[in-house]
Amino acid sequence: MISSQQIAIIEALDAARAAQPRLPAIEIAERLSISEGELQAARLGRNVWTLPLTPNELAAYLPQLGRVKALTRSRLAVLEQTGDYPALRDRPQTGLLLAPGGLDLRLLYLHWYWACLIRDLMPSSNEEEPQWRWSLQIFNQHGCAVHKCFALENPLPRPWGALAALGTQDTPAFTQSMPRLKRPLPKIPTLASEWGEMRDVHQFFALLKRHHLERIEANQLMEGRFTRALPTRSLETVFQQASQRALPLMLFVASPGCVQIRTGILPTPQRARGWLNLFGEQFTLHLDDTAIDQVWQVSKPNRDGGVTSIEAFDAQGALVLQLYAERQEGRAERREWRQLLDELGKQEAVA
Repeated sequence: MISSQQIAIIEALDAARAAQPRLPAIEIAERLSISEGELQAARLGRNVWTLPLTPNELAAYLPQLGRVKALTRSRLAVLEQTGDYPALRDRPQTGLLLAPGGLDLRLLYLHWYWACLIRDLMPSSNEEEPQWRWSLQIFNQHGCAVHKCFALENPLPRPWGALAALGTQDTPAFTQSMPRLKRPLPKIPTLASEWGEMRDVHQFFALLKRHHLERIEANQLMEGRFTRALPTRSLETVFQQASQRALPLMLFVASPGCVQIRTGILPTPQRARGWLNLFGEQFTLHLDDTAIDQVWQVSKPNRDGGVTSIEAFDAQGALVLQLYAERQEGRAERREWRQLLDELGKQEAVA
């Protein structure tokens, strides 16, 4: 039996979509003070189906879905790309979809809780036939979107129908997320020496885990050695300079269970409705940079002379966006990237 709460959510959703047909689901959920997962789960039985598959089984479908728009968001950044998922390299707890310059993702299965298939009626003029938009959406235990993909081919490739045939009305049981608790910075006398001994950037995750550190805490502890704080406006400057110099960058946007990476030359950044945007042919980045709380330049040693990133965080200390220069394994970091960052440092010193 449908609950009164479910009825209220559906009525609110219908009213919001009638007033603003293209209003994103996450904004409607925020207005209702519920998670996006709760919003979509309230629609079960009405163009939403639960997919009773393990993360590994679900990820195996991705390369079969044809051309899609793939979307991953952090709190303040949204990365959208169009293309085809590459072949999956599957492991027990992670999946790799490796396609530098295309759909390039790291899937973290431990955070995948509820997956659903959604059919939405798209707005159209009176002269047009109504169009349905199909999407596959994955959420974590707290109803936060992990990853979404929207079908772009018409007719739909057959695997979409295979997924629809598996759909059930099983309802997820989301839990409330706990806010991040700030604490005094711990004292870790060996952190600098351990940081300096890294020979692969992937060793950084083990370093954080070993000392029970958040990424932002590590940056703060290593300020003046391997990191330096930058003004939040630095992001727009980096985008502008990289675009003008045709310097290819890697943009990393991470949800709780997925990292999506876009590699290539950046278009000129544009402002729209307060957000900073990159509108490319096959990708779009939307960044609410006015809400970014901290930006850091971070250097990590490796066998090839080290790599440098720009990292942006929100007020809760969560990572919003990472930037690296495009680099092939075994090659040194681009001199143009280091030059850009050196110039940025000099500008800030003068300011």
